[in-house]
Amino acid sequence: MDTQNILIAGCGDVGCELARQLLLASEFQVWGLRRSIDQLPEGVHAIRGDLSNPEKLGAWPETIDYVFYTTAADGYSPELYQQAYVTGLMNVMNHLKKKSIQPKHLFFTSSTSVYHQSLGEWVDEDSDCNPQTFPGQTLLEAEKLLFASDLSATSVRFGGIYGPGRNRLIKRVLEKKGCAKEPVVYGNRIHRDDCAGILKHLLQMSITGQTPDPVYLGVDSQPAPMHDVLHWIAGQYGVELSDDHPAPQRSSKRCSNRKVLDTGYRFKYPDYKVGYLNNSA
Repeated sequence: MDTQNILIAGCGDVGCELARQLLLASEFQVWGLRRSIDQLPEGVHAIRGDLSNPEKLGAWPETIDYVFYTTAADGYSPELYQQAYVTGLMNVMNHLKKKSIQPKHLFFTSSTSVYHQSLGEWVDEDSDCNPQTFPGQTLLEAEKLLFASDLSATSVRFGGIYGPGRNRLIKRVLEKKGCAKEPVVYGNRIHRDDCAGILKHLLQMSITGQTPDPVYLGVDSQPAPMHDVLHWIAGQYGVELSDDHPAPQRSSKRCSNRKVLDTGYRFKYPDYKVGYLNNSA
């Protein structure tokens, strides 16, 4: 198989895990673009660059077969989200055009926050998106920018990512903060390794001549009430929770991963219990 040149723009936590998984195979050469290149995995060609600045995107290889845009915002504000997901994506696409680089496919990591549903409804890739919060609105704007380009592209809408270093719910449990059982607030999760696994799987689909669809939901197979999740984690740590606290999120929906399963992807961590039992900080 010919060597595939892969650019991971915004090569953070998910991007670095994707790079590690790709480098297990000899057919990939991986370039990672980020500001702090010392954090890139061994074997990744480092590109020191700033996605928010079109003049500081670093030195790219002449040929790029596939692009993954996997950045994360530097903080929780409309300005930082706009900079990370819209401005940065626009800069990358403009730079590809400027350098006359036409990748076979561009993959963008989005979020289930693009869905407005909040009453426990089931949602899938065909569900309406009318987000009322700035994260969802910004990511939807970025997706529209992506699909308006002349690039073959896919957006993967990930749920709440957990895994090494992503211990928000564990920290909450250790603070003994549960939440009420009623009304039910459903949450959707995915382990970081499965985020990278889905991206690698979609890449391999493209390499073998299958065109990935424009949108996939990246969540595990068990949306679950946040009350149940918190109390199960508490049981693993021997902690007794107080439920006199608001749920970790306001939105309540159940996201279906049927479409990504139908592509043949098999989850390493198909539910939160398996994932947290095997999670290493």
